[in-house]
Amino acid sequence: FPPPPRRPAAPPPPGGGGRRSLPPRHKRRAAATRAAVKALGLQLLPPEAAASPVVTAVRAPRGDDADELRKVLADRFGIYFAGGQGELKGRIFRIAHMGYVDEADILCAIAALEVALATLGFDVALGSGTAAAQRVFLETGGEG
Repeated sequence: FPPPPRRPAAPPPPGGGGRRSLPPRHKRRAAATRAAVKALGLQLLPPEAAASPVVTAVRAPRGDDADELRKVLADRFGIYFAGGQGELKGRIFRIAHMGYVDEADILCAIAALEVALATLGFDVALGSGTAAAQRVFLETGGEG
């Protein structure tokens, strides 16, 4: 069974929200996630010009340790990133940023990713990814 949500769904943003506001919110979350990934020195897949606004795929730091990283995130923080499929299994992880995912969820996930990377021995400047995501959120406005 999936774990219960950590809090109730947020009310619609000021101005009504709804379907018309979803793509801009997804794009803002995607931009923040991608900025964080780059700040951590990780490689995006595919290049940003071809990337989806609802999920960010990231190459594993050593190329074959994505499942180890995902396990640390799940066991220590209860955060679940999707893995790769087919020839990318174990080589990438995917961060979703659609649906009931808000800015706070993205910031928590990135902070946990930083700690998980450090736990596995990677040289990570703690806070660099979250700071990059915060800058995007600050520069692009609120949830609505």
